[in-house]
Amino acid sequence: MTWSHFLPTFAGLFVVVMLRANATYWIGRGAAAGTRRWRGLEEEAASPTWRRARDLVNRWGPIAVVLCFLTWGVQTAVNATAGVTRMPLRRYLPAVTLGSVLWATLYGTVGLAAARAWIAAAARSPVAATVIAVLLVTVVVTLVLRRRTKRT
Repeated sequence: MTWSHFLPTFAGLFVVVMLRANATYWIGRGAAAGTRRWRGLEEEAASPTWRRARDLVNRWGPIAVVLCFLTWGVQTAVNATAGVTRMPLRRYLPAVTLGSVLWATLYGTVGLAAARAWIAAAARSPVAATVIAVLLVTVVVTLVLRRRTKRT
């Protein structure tokens, strides 16, 4: 892989993940503001426990924001929680930027290499590539369905 392949891929992935993460943050923040207005809650009326929890998330939450980009299925929840708790932008923006750089780097290197390997394999043997793809999808769907049935 060369820089001419990596840099545009990285830039595109970075922009997409920054837009998505920040949109999730602002949706969470807007939902929290709407709920406070609807219920007539004021910050002064919030319980001391809620204020302590919010302060804890706002203080240590940037670490969670950065690390959530290295996981699957947690990014939306963490970014929405940062918005709901009104994490200050001076903490959120550096954390989401660093997390987005990590995510774009990971998917721009490993993801691009995997995609190129898949294309090369499919070019050599389209039937084998299709069979492997179907098997992978079957395994993933089976695992997801088993996990859901265990919860209920």
